[in-house]
Amino acid sequence: MLNAAYNLLWYPALPFALLAAHPTTMRDFSERMGRGEFPDAAGAPRIWIHASSVGEIEAIRPVAIGLLEHYPGAVVAITTMTATGRDAAKRRIPGASAWMLAPFDTPWAVRSCLARLRPDLLLITETEIWPNYFFETARFGARIAVVNGRMSERSMRRYMLARSLFDDALGRANLIMTQSREDASRYGKFELARKIIVTGNTKIAEHSENEAPIRPELLSFAPERQILIAGSTAAGEEPIVLNAYRLLRQRFTNLALVIAPRHLERVGDLEKMLQADSLRYVRASGLGRGGSNGANILLLDTMGDLRALYRRATVAFVGGSLVKGRGGQNPVEPAMASVPVLIGPHHENQREVMRSLLDSGGALVVQDARDLATQCTHWLDDDAARREAGDSAHRAIVNRSGGARIAVEQIRALIDG
Repeated sequence: MLNAAYNLLWYPALPFALLAAHPTTMRDFSERMGRGEFPDAAGAPRIWIHASSVGEIEAIRPVAIGLLEHYPGAVVAITTMTATGRDAAKRRIPGASAWMLAPFDTPWAVRSCLARLRPDLLLITETEIWPNYFFETARFGARIAVVNGRMSERSMRRYMLARSLFDDALGRANLIMTQSREDASRYGKFELARKIIVTGNTKIAEHSENEAPIRPELLSFAPERQILIAGSTAAGEEPIVLNAYRLLRQRFTNLALVIAPRHLERVGDLEKMLQADSLRYVRASGLGRGGSNGANILLLDTMGDLRALYRRATVAFVGGSLVKGRGGQNPVEPAMASVPVLIGPHHENQREVMRSLLDSGGALVVQDARDLATQCTHWLDDDAARREAGDSAHRAIVNRSGGARIAVEQIRALIDG
């Protein structure tokens, strides 16, 4: 009954879903309806990978590449919930055969997608638990695996409100691979214990020798200066970061700041904030034309540069953690760059990885602007302590690596079996 009710609700909800998704072209609209340009090429296996956006693409990337290396004839189609995610998928996983916006979770859109792609396997990343993706894919006859699965306490409580729907949907999965024991325990509430494997975070690569270089334009910002990077910030956090930066500049007059908002549509609002405070800043997209012009603040308004730019950071603050409701963004990227990490108290989505970083001494929790400035001061003022903290952060993350390799092994067993 819940399944029928869920599908009926899509009829009045579809116009609002289209409005929220704001497809800007006929291509976008067709893909949302499950009628994208699917590859006609013959190949096996045929794999549909679904991710939310850029962060999830980074997490599934080593798994996708591992599968493409093992199955050179595979046809891989990647769907994302956002256009920026679709662009990131094409850029970061070029060996795939197609990159599209995800179909709405209606029976007809998902069936249309399945009929065109004809997958042998669907890989669902992280938190993308859309019931009809599970129901219709299982009905089609393809296998289903959740990769890098994550489920917060808040999400679990929400799913429990419609438990029979999600019991039925998740029951169609052949395999669920989670980031942590805590995630596995929450999935276990849905009586799936026999299907759950803890792999660790697939975003943590075992080898980083193939890291993309930093673009020359970004290297032109604040050369030879200490840099504080505030990465993946959420609304309400930038004023706190800017207040901390003002305090730090009283002592570290040459300190530069990079602000990288989690969602690029907020760049205009941040620009107004910087202008209102008469702060000298430059957009990353403008560096190639006029350089930094002596600006002390870089507003990162380009996609896909933050990961590489962390290698220039002296200290990194990871956003989505100073305000409630976000759960904290992933601290893996600065830690892998051997940069000491600061994060706010609301990082429940990253609890296990943060426990490793905190225990190693490679990260600290900050509460407000003054606390952020105080903890930064310790590392800005003591290069040896900063290097030791950065190395500790790196080791803590490397010790947690191997998730992608384990996931590939499990998926291969699912395909070949």
